[in-house]
Amino acid sequence: MSSRPLRIVHVVPTLDVGGLENGLVNVVAALPEFAHAVVSIGPLGAFAQRLPRTVEQVTLGKAAGEPMRLAMFRLLRVLRRLEPDLVHSRNWGAIEAVPAAWLAGVRAIVHSEHGRELADPEGLNARRNRFRRLLAPLIDRIVTVSDDLKTWLEETVKLPGAKLLVIPNGVDTERFSPARRLEGRQALQVSDETTVVGTVGRLNGIKDYPTLLTAFAEVARRAEHVRLVFVGDGPQRAALEAAAAALGMKERVSFLGERTDVPALIAGLDVFVLPSIAEGMSNTLLEAMAAGRPVVATGVGGTPELVEDGVTGTLVPARHPAALTKAIDGYLWDAGLRTAHGEAARARAVMEFGLASMASRYRDLYRALAARREAV
Repeated sequence: MSSRPLRIVHVVPTLDVGGLENGLVNVVAALPEFAHAVVSIGPLGAFAQRLPRTVEQVTLGKAAGEPMRLAMFRLLRVLRRLEPDLVHSRNWGAIEAVPAAWLAGVRAIVHSEHGRELADPEGLNARRNRFRRLLAPLIDRIVTVSDDLKTWLEETVKLPGAKLLVIPNGVDTERFSPARRLEGRQALQVSDETTVVGTVGRLNGIKDYPTLLTAFAEVARRAEHVRLVFVGDGPQRAALEAAAAALGMKERVSFLGERTDVPALIAGLDVFVLPSIAEGMSNTLLEAMAAGRPVVATGVGGTPELVEDGVTGTLVPARHPAALTKAIDGYLWDAGLRTAHGEAARARAVMEFGLASMASRYRDLYRALAARREAV
């Protein structure tokens, strides 16, 4: 093979704040031996600033409702200019990269599924699944971040199992650490007597934050020392703020918006909550575990692959406020349980979900595909 660095173009729906985008940034930063470029189908977002300066960034500027084929042809021109050895697209919102890469003569094509969106949370959309099957012969490897997503692609979408590969998300266990606890409490501006329940993520429908607000309102009525914190922004923020006020919780709930000190903020929480109706493998959940926080999460998607119920946290059904209330209550009055589950969560994150392990598996995948194509 040539001595020049392997050229990889990553194609994503957006570079806004989100789990998929966070995973991309982690992979690119952990594999500096490759020459990376990132193409965003939509506008560049906040996470564009987190990419290394050596990474070329391109936006296709696709507008909502614009036909996929138009963006695909713009992408085709970009790929012919960049001349990548391998194209790696992620999720349904970037799937047009597969035919574009094939038409551009790219030697190796990878597509990833990181999770499903609110428009199709169960992955049952027949039109989308037909298109996934149609494109499968063009793809060398289809990566999922959880066994749950792999099972869906194999059993529901009917993709060939031999092409499927699970690479779980990884977390930087030094950046996210219990050691930042004091810094986090200061950033949250809370006393030692205050118990802080919190969540981190984009404020959109798939996370089902209204259910968290409803559950927390019941918790707060019985406990003066508890607060709820939302870290992140998104289309539902105004509605969630209004809902908190309507529940009489305006003074007990804080919306911090986008923050650059997320590792400290997570360490400053007492309980981390993820009430999603669908998940691939949540990066923020991994970050909370690495920070030594006990977690309460809905048992959807890949979450049960992360959270060991009753050991590192508590799993509850989706869209079930009463179950969420009970789970939060269990930690609220038992500091020993919070400590035990938090320590177990940290240990599991370090042992099984380190960033280096994830990066190594992507490195091996990229090199193997490039070498195979070089030999053809």
